[in-house]
Amino acid sequence: MASQMHPFVQKIIDKFSESRDFTISFVLHVILVAIFGTTVLFQAVQEPPDFEGEAGGNFVSGEAQVATPPAPTTPQVPTSPTIATPTSNQVNTINTMAPSPVNFTMAPMVIAPINPATAPSAEMSAPKPAAVGADGLTGAQASAIKKFTGGWGKKGSGSGTGTRSREFEFTAYIGQYTGGNWNSTIQISGGKIWNGSLPNLLDFMSSRSNNKVKTNYQNVKAIKLDSDELFVGDKDRGGPPPFVFLTGTRDFRLSEKEVANLQKYVRLGGAIWGDSSVPGQNSRFDIAFRREMKRVIPDVDKDWEALPPNHPIYTAGYYSEVKGVPPGLNFYQEPIYALKIYGEVAIIYTPNDYGDMWQIGLNAKGEVDLRKNERQQYVAINDVIYSNREVYLRNITPPSLTLTYQFGTNVVIHLLTRWEDKTRTASSL
Repeated sequence: MASQMHPFVQKIIDKFSESRDFTISFVLHVILVAIFGTTVLFQAVQEPPDFEGEAGGNFVSGEAQVATPPAPTTPQVPTSPTIATPTSNQVNTINTMAPSPVNFTMAPMVIAPINPATAPSAEMSAPKPAAVGADGLTGAQASAIKKFTGGWGKKGSGSGTGTRSREFEFTAYIGQYTGGNWNSTIQISGGKIWNGSLPNLLDFMSSRSNNKVKTNYQNVKAIKLDSDELFVGDKDRGGPPPFVFLTGTRDFRLSEKEVANLQKYVRLGGAIWGDSSVPGQNSRFDIAFRREMKRVIPDVDKDWEALPPNHPIYTAGYYSEVKGVPPGLNFYQEPIYALKIYGEVAIIYTPNDYGDMWQIGLNAKGEVDLRKNERQQYVAINDVIYSNREVYLRNITPPSLTLTYQFGTNVVIHLLTRWEDKTRTASSL
């Protein structure tokens, strides 16, 4: 009786018997496992490296280790160094042929004590600056200003005290600048200025001072601001002008030559007097004048400042007792502004349109000067302004006009005398 096979074995034998393809496949698998069973067919694929930083920066591979930056250490003053003795658990020992630094010593640095008596001081090491006054005015600058301004005023004479006893002689000019309408408050005939703001103001000064203030009012001229005449003026009448009068209603821009000339002029002791022919702020002339004068004095530490109530223009009483700012055309009463150098007025600005008020002249009695010439033209009046004084224009009355004329006189006398105290002591600077 044949022995009985295990059912599982019998099932496999039957399977081989029934399928030739299964048999061949099974045999091949057995052979392959026997041959390659211990061979690694594929290696694990590493992930690509991670990029750090922004585009185009470096990257760190998957296997790389990023070193931790060392902590900052405080530099130590070298002393006699020591070497730690190796312990028994130190495995690797680095041998070197260099001599052992155990016995290394460093001689201490010897610093010689400073003798205050022989030590160089800042005063000895730095060159001594030129003598400078409290307002930054050097002796050389004061001497130049004294020479430029010295011909305007003379010593006291006649009756009166202080400034009222003195005589002055000078020539003033209307500034003829590039662009704009520099001649807005004067009347010109045949190339000659025969009437208007500055001639009438100077006439008032001469008559009220009994001609002790010689203003040459009948010969007022226009001067181009890029002309060297600005530094010479009329040699027979006080030399260079104490101020140049600028006015207008329009925007304008000075040329580079005009700016350079005015910079030199004010630093020699001259002054610029701007009077807007449109009362109030933010007119085209107002904006232009403030802007262009900052080109003349561009110093960052200097800006337009309102003259305080105690300024000599208000308090000195040169030829009148004006107190404060007089109302201008149409009752505008803006502050009087100035740009200063060396503590003194270099540019003064009256935005209340006094110039148009001065186109109405006053006679010796303080009345409106109604004289006419042979052509029946007013000698001291702009007829257009006078005929519209109650229509479009206000504050044109003898009392208000007198007040502005007195104020204008104070401005001129101040510009004539403002440097005298500083330049008197020029040689001591």
